[in-house]
Amino acid sequence: MAEQKSPDRTDHNITLDAVDDRWEWRRRIRANPRKHLIYRIVVGVVGGVLIIAAPLTGWLPGPGGIPLFIAGLAVLASEFEWAQRLLLKVKDRVKDLTAWTGKQPGWLKALGTLALFICVLVVVWLYLAWLGVPGWFPDSWESFLHKLPLLD
Repeated sequence: MAEQKSPDRTDHNITLDAVDDRWEWRRRIRANPRKHLIYRIVVGVVGGVLIIAAPLTGWLPGPGGIPLFIAGLAVLASEFEWAQRLLLKVKDRVKDLTAWTGKQPGWLKALGTLALFICVLVVVWLYLAWLGVPGWFPDSWESFLHKLPLLD
Protein backbone atom coordinates (compact mmCIF):
# COMPACT_ATOMS: atom_id res chain seq x y z
CA MET A 1 0.00 0.00 0.00
CA ALA A 2 1.46 3.35 -1.01
CA GLU A 3 2.10 5.86 1.75
CA GLN A 4 -0.09 8.95 1.49
CA LYS A 5 1.57 12.33 1.63
CA SER A 6 0.17 14.84 4.06
CA PRO A 7 -1.00 18.11 2.47
CA ASP A 8 1.52 20.94 2.18
CA ARG A 9 0.53 23.49 4.82
CA THR A 10 3.35 25.94 4.20
CA ASP A 11 1.27 27.88 1.68
CA HIS A 12 -1.08 30.03 3.76
CA ASN A 13 -2.97 31.11 0.63
CA ILE A 14 -4.68 27.79 -0.01
CA THR A 15 -7.84 29.20 -1.55
CA LEU A 16 -8.06 28.47 -5.24
CA ASP A 17 -7.51 31.34 -7.63
CA ALA A 18 -9.93 31.83 -10.53
CA VAL A 19 -7.57 30.16 -13.01
CA ASP A 20 -6.99 27.13 -10.73
CA ASP A 21 -10.64 26.31 -10.16
CA ARG A 22 -11.83 23.12 -11.86
CA TRP A 23 -15.42 24.29 -12.33
CA GLU A 24 -16.06 26.69 -15.17
CA TRP A 25 -19.07 28.39 -13.51
CA ARG A 26 -17.01 29.16 -10.42
CA ARG A 27 -14.06 30.38 -12.51
CA ARG A 28 -16.40 32.90 -14.13
CA ILE A 29 -17.71 34.05 -10.74
CA ARG A 30 -14.21 34.42 -9.30
CA ALA A 31 -13.06 36.41 -12.32
CA ASN A 32 -15.67 39.12 -11.57
CA PRO A 33 -14.95 40.84 -8.21
CA ARG A 34 -18.55 41.91 -7.62
CA LYS A 35 -20.00 38.46 -8.35
CA HIS A 36 -17.25 36.89 -6.28
CA LEU A 37 -18.16 39.05 -3.26
CA ILE A 38 -21.83 38.10 -3.55
CA TYR A 39 -20.86 34.45 -3.98
CA ARG A 40 -18.65 34.57 -0.87
CA ILE A 41 -21.51 36.09 1.14
CA VAL A 42 -23.89 33.34 -0.02
CA VAL A 43 -21.32 30.63 0.75
CA GLY A 44 -20.74 32.19 4.19
CA VAL A 45 -24.46 32.29 4.97
CA VAL A 46 -25.11 28.70 3.79
CA GLY A 47 -22.07 27.35 5.62
CA GLY A 48 -22.94 29.34 8.74
CA VAL A 49 -26.53 28.08 8.73
CA LEU A 50 -25.31 24.47 8.50
CA ILE A 51 -22.86 25.00 11.37
CA ILE A 52 -25.52 26.71 13.50
CA ALA A 53 -27.98 23.90 12.71
CA ALA A 54 -25.47 21.27 13.89
CA PRO A 55 -25.94 21.68 17.66
CA LEU A 56 -29.64 22.42 17.23
CA THR A 57 -30.24 19.09 15.46
CA GLY A 58 -27.53 16.99 17.07
CA TRP A 59 -29.83 15.69 19.79
CA LEU A 60 -32.53 14.58 17.33
CA PRO A 61 -32.61 11.00 16.04
CA GLY A 62 -30.95 10.64 12.67
CA PRO A 63 -28.00 12.39 11.12
CA GLY A 64 -27.37 15.84 12.42
CA GLY A 65 -24.79 17.38 14.66
CA ILE A 66 -21.35 16.32 13.48
CA PRO A 67 -22.28 15.61 9.82
CA LEU A 68 -23.98 19.00 9.54
CA PHE A 69 -20.98 20.72 11.14
CA ILE A 70 -18.59 19.03 8.72
CA ALA A 71 -20.85 19.85 5.76
CA GLY A 72 -21.00 23.50 6.83
CA LEU A 73 -17.25 23.58 7.26
CA ALA A 74 -16.78 22.04 3.80
CA VAL A 75 -19.05 24.68 2.27
CA LEU A 76 -17.11 27.44 4.00
CA ALA A 77 -13.80 25.83 3.01
CA SER A 78 -14.70 26.28 -0.65
CA GLU A 79 -14.15 30.04 -0.19
CA PHE A 80 -12.46 30.81 3.11
CA GLU A 81 -8.88 29.91 3.99
CA TRP A 82 -9.48 29.70 7.74
CA ALA A 83 -12.20 27.11 7.08
CA GLN A 84 -9.88 25.16 4.81
CA ARG A 85 -7.23 25.02 7.51
CA LEU A 86 -9.81 23.97 10.12
CA LEU A 87 -11.25 21.34 7.78
CA LEU A 88 -7.76 19.90 7.22
CA LYS A 89 -7.27 19.70 10.99
CA VAL A 90 -10.65 17.96 11.40
CA LYS A 91 -9.74 15.49 8.64
CA ASP A 92 -6.41 14.78 10.32
CA ARG A 93 -8.13 14.17 13.67
CA VAL A 94 -10.65 11.81 12.04
CA LYS A 95 -7.80 9.88 10.35
CA ASP A 96 -5.93 9.65 13.67
CA LEU A 97 -9.06 8.47 15.48
CA THR A 98 -9.81 5.94 12.73
CA ALA A 99 -6.24 4.60 12.91
CA TRP A 100 -6.43 4.42 16.72
CA THR A 101 -9.74 2.55 16.71
CA GLY A 102 -8.44 0.18 14.05
CA LYS A 103 -5.62 -0.87 16.42
CA GLN A 104 -7.95 -1.70 19.33
CA PRO A 105 -8.87 -5.30 20.16
CA GLY A 106 -12.18 -6.67 18.91
CA TRP A 107 -13.73 -6.91 22.37
CA LEU A 108 -13.13 -3.19 22.95
CA LYS A 109 -14.66 -2.28 19.57
CA ALA A 110 -17.70 -4.42 20.40
CA LEU A 111 -17.98 -2.79 23.83
CA GLY A 112 -17.79 0.68 22.24
CA THR A 113 -20.45 -0.25 19.71
CA LEU A 114 -22.69 -1.58 22.48
CA ALA A 115 -22.17 1.60 24.54
CA LEU A 116 -23.05 3.76 21.54
CA PHE A 117 -26.17 1.66 20.86
CA ILE A 118 -27.27 2.02 24.50
CA CYS A 119 -26.69 5.79 24.35
CA VAL A 120 -28.84 6.04 21.24
CA LEU A 121 -31.60 4.00 22.87
CA VAL A 122 -31.51 6.22 25.98
CA VAL A 123 -31.69 9.39 23.84
CA VAL A 124 -34.65 8.00 21.85
CA TRP A 125 -36.36 6.94 25.07
CA LEU A 126 -35.87 10.41 26.62
CA TYR A 127 -37.11 12.01 23.40
CA LEU A 128 -40.27 9.88 23.48
CA ALA A 129 -40.73 10.51 27.21
CA TRP A 130 -40.57 14.24 26.62
CA LEU A 131 -42.73 14.48 23.50
CA GLY A 132 -44.80 11.31 23.84
CA VAL A 133 -45.19 8.36 21.51
CA PRO A 134 -46.25 9.54 18.05
CA GLY A 135 -49.63 8.33 16.87
CA TRP A 136 -48.23 7.23 13.51
CA PHE A 137 -46.21 4.41 15.10
CA PRO A 138 -47.60 0.92 14.41
CA ASP A 139 -50.02 -0.26 17.10
CA SER A 140 -47.72 -3.09 18.22
CA TRP A 141 -44.87 -0.60 18.75
CA GLU A 142 -47.13 1.84 20.59
CA SER A 143 -48.42 -0.86 22.97
CA PHE A 144 -44.82 -1.97 23.67
CA LEU A 145 -43.55 1.59 24.19
CA HIS A 146 -46.40 2.44 26.58
CA LYS A 147 -45.20 -0.39 28.86
CA LEU A 148 -41.82 1.38 29.33
CA PRO A 149 -41.29 3.72 32.29
CA LEU A 150 -42.19 7.40 31.62
CA LEU A 151 -43.89 6.48 28.32
CA ASP A 152 -47.28 5.40 29.65
